[in-house]
Amino acid sequence: MLINCIAIEDEPLALNKIKGFIGQVDYLNLLEGFSNAVDAIGFLKKNPVDLIFLDIRMKGLSGIQFLESIQLKSKVIITSAYDAYALKGFELDVADYLLKPFTFERFLKSVEKVYSHLDKEVSSNASAEFIFVKTEYRIEKVVLKDILYIQGMKDYLQIHTVDKHIMTLQTFKNVLDVLPEADFQRVHHSYIVSISKIEHIERNRLRIGKELIPVSDSYKDRFFGLLRERKMLV
Repeated sequence: MLINCIAIEDEPLALNKIKGFIGQVDYLNLLEGFSNAVDAIGFLKKNPVDLIFLDIRMKGLSGIQFLESIQLKSKVIITSAYDAYALKGFELDVADYLLKPFTFERFLKSVEKVYSHLDKEVSSNASAEFIFVKTEYRIEKVVLKDILYIQGMKDYLQIHTVDKHIMTLQTFKNVLDVLPEADFQRVHHSYIVSISKIEHIERNRLRIGKELIPVSDSYKDRFFGLLRERKMLV
């Protein structure tokens, strides 16, 4: 399993050190290094990232403010010279807290823990065949291979399957957390699609059954990048 990662660090020497450590671990793939958190936010909107190495005290947006300002599926390892933020970091569900200066051995121990967690998540998602969602009157079983796409409708999501439509009071984040990322991708602020159900792509629109689903600019690079990364687009 390859872990795609980025590093956010405003000190050039510290950033180079992290890049060097990442380069020594064969399952870590560094996508980009950033000297500020704002640029990283723009990158994350278009690129799938498994792991973020994050400094805390930075000019402009701090690491803590970064974590509080966006919703992340990525694992986060904080890299900081200050231990005062450790408790706050773990309250924000970071995977680990590396106190500078840290050794390669300590770095490796941290990323090994993340690798173990991600490997379990991939195995769990791969084995899942169905999910349960709450509807107005009951909890409905939804077989994953039957899902065509999911559409946002104000406060509700409508799950379109091959034989029925299910309305549920859920957020896109909640649904994406339980769907296997290899099979489902968000392509628009109002749509998640099953990749295997796409019949063709035309002018940034996806044909699934009788529907043409738009791919918005916010998700286009991420979606097509994922297809290329998984060798689904030739």
